[in-house]
Amino acid sequence: MDSPHGASVTAEDFGLKGPRGWAFRGLDIDAGPGSLVAIEGPSGSGRTCLLLALTGRMRPTEGQAKVGGLRLPRKMAAVRRIAALGPVPGVSELDPAFTVDEHLRERALLQRRFDGSLRALLRPRAERVATARARIDAALDAAGLDPDTLPKAGRTSVRDLERLEALRLSVALALIGTPRLLAVDDTDLKLSDAERAEAWDLLRSVADSGTTVLAVCSQAPEGAITLRTEGTDHAAGTAARTAAVENATGETTTEEGTADAFAETGRA
Repeated sequence: MDSPHGASVTAEDFGLKGPRGWAFRGLDIDAGPGSLVAIEGPSGSGRTCLLLALTGRMRPTEGQAKVGGLRLPRKMAAVRRIAALGPVPGVSELDPAFTVDEHLRERALLQRRFDGSLRALLRPRAERVATARARIDAALDAAGLDPDTLPKAGRTSVRDLERLEALRLSVALALIGTPRLLAVDDTDLKLSDAERAEAWDLLRSVADSGTTVLAVCSQAPEGAITLRTEGTDHAAGTAARTAAVENATGETTTEEGTADAFAETGRA
């Protein structure tokens, strides 16, 4: 049974086929709430497609899966509501021109506008501001990011962040919505060994707090539930970029419309 926070993730013979080949196929998973799940494989092997399929952002072609008891693909919209994306290139990237504070304020505003109850929206402004600040502080703490330690504190632009700092910011933004499932792409990309260990410590702490974590990587850490994507040919890699995506209105789109489709579900 799912915990109040984390979502279980199960799949059997799970696969997604794009117009030029299989992005992934025949994958099985059985992960309980609060698990750290590493999706391991080389670039172009369908890792990101699997991540997006399990978070309700891409429609699978075969097999079955459940996230938090919600069946995919039938309940894709419901899965999107409980799953948050950390950094996913081309989908939920940070805006390099935004400052850290601007990203945090924008996310808190979107959270209040689209996910808040009517009663919450009618609360006095001072109370709403305090609630948003508390959400931001809790998310920053969980992500291990203290803006005051940055070169210009909260006024630091994303373009001036180190890779690990940017990862922490993306995770914090995702956690503002208190998701049951957190998905992170390219977890260990361009990180030193020490930074990679810090990144996994971060995601493991998020999982230990009860939130299930899916993380794409080139090498899974010890103790993680590991899914391996094997496709390495050109067709599989191309499928990972062109496979059809179902957007929030139920339409499908290919590579050219992917950004617009994901914009419907909220940034980052």
